[in-house]
Amino acid sequence: MVVSVRSLGLSGIAGYEVSAECFLSGGLPAFDVVGLPDAAVREARERVRAAVKNCGAKFPVSRITVNLAPASQKKEGTVYDLPIFVGILAASGEIPRLPDGAAFLGELSLTGALRGVSGVLPMALAARTAGIRELFVPAENAAEATLAGGLTVYPVSDVNALVAHLKGLSHLAPASAWVPQETETDLPDLRDVVGQENVKRALEVAAAGGHNLLLIGSPGSGKSMLAKRLPSILPDLTRNEALEVSGIWSVAGLADPKHPLLTRRPFRSPHHTASAAALSGGGPMLRPGEISLAHNGVLFLDELPEFHRDVLEAMRQPLEDGEATVARAGGTLRLPARFQLVCAMNPCRCGWRGHPSGKCTCSDRDVAKYVQKISGPLLDRIDLYVNVPSVEYEALRRRRAPEDSAAVKARVEAARAIQKARLTGTGLICNAALPPSMIGEVCRLDAAGEKLMKTAFERMGLTARSHDRVLRVARTIADLDDSPQIEAFHLAEAIQYRNADILKG
Repeated sequence: MVVSVRSLGLSGIAGYEVSAECFLSGGLPAFDVVGLPDAAVREARERVRAAVKNCGAKFPVSRITVNLAPASQKKEGTVYDLPIFVGILAASGEIPRLPDGAAFLGELSLTGALRGVSGVLPMALAARTAGIRELFVPAENAAEATLAGGLTVYPVSDVNALVAHLKGLSHLAPASAWVPQETETDLPDLRDVVGQENVKRALEVAAAGGHNLLLIGSPGSGKSMLAKRLPSILPDLTRNEALEVSGIWSVAGLADPKHPLLTRRPFRSPHHTASAAALSGGGPMLRPGEISLAHNGVLFLDELPEFHRDVLEAMRQPLEDGEATVARAGGTLRLPARFQLVCAMNPCRCGWRGHPSGKCTCSDRDVAKYVQKISGPLLDRIDLYVNVPSVEYEALRRRRAPEDSAAVKARVEAARAIQKARLTGTGLICNAALPPSMIGEVCRLDAAGEKLMKTAFERMGLTARSHDRVLRVARTIADLDDSPQIEAFHLAEAIQYRNADILKG
């Protein structure tokens, strides 16, 4: 007898339907799993055998063949334990015919308890698309599965409860749709930062337009402190953005079972020893990297010149396209990677170039060698270069309360609202994503602006890319002023953020 059980699997960060076909036949007892299973899937045989016996059912003494279709797609992980278990019981007559439109996924323990698995949200979204109406998942993953909507999600703690439900002896209660709570901790606030008003202004411009930012300053000037407060002034995630990034985190195994939906923009800060695969994604199982985990959020690279050159160069294509293409022997994977890059670095190797103490011992040649660790093409993709000076003593006395993040966020959201209205129907959300074809129309300059832009282009040696990035930043500054036209002083502020001389100390 052949029984087909609907289940789901993962291909990269997307879910797809899998059918577990269980066939019991005569012959010597055996248990085979086919359909390109990996080691974890093959080991399901022992977990399923123990779970069947420990739930009081009789394990069939026959030849068991399980095919995971489509057989051409490689199957990974422990998610297929539950559908194989259900298929064997149904094929042996231990449970009645399975309900139409039901799917099963989850990892079994030897006692029959269900353990949570990763990637449930994208699999639940795929189940909804495939017309599945009922989804049986481990109790730990039930809240995450409800985020997909349009499904009746049954949390299963152990197989005894599931078997009783399928036999009609008792009923599992469907999980309620998970709703975010308002008890989450607050983000770091800009009011904690004293002084540095020029840097706070640059953060506001970067947040308002989604621009990339480079902070350059001596140790202790507050670069990392300022960067970590950028998420507190960014607009809140929309529902679609939250589902998209939560699905990526779920596949990576970072989802919190108690808070499966990310309600705040991610902030990722990998160490400078991270490899190119850790940053861009890949590995044996083709999983998302740091730039994808920072999708719709912020990627902060502290001590930028200390990163390996191949790691930094791996970001060039994602910064332009908003996605990372990972090609490995196991296949090719396209991962979303539309993030806001924030970098921090010292002005020289010792870190004290330009500091009032005069402690720097680096020569001009040493400074040039230190900065040359960062390639020109990568610097060209950064919109704002900002000098972070040492904090003055008077500012440390905190005689005047700094502006908090809420006030800055209000201005950022007002500027984003202007951009949203302007970009309606284009699929774009901020000025940083403006394609070259729209810059001439959206970033039009008057006569004074054209003269200023031409002078800056010639004297600063701007490239075509950096020219467009200056105009995008100027458009954002004008939006913060609620100005329909880019004025000369808006453009002047944008040009000063492009001053590469601060890279020379």
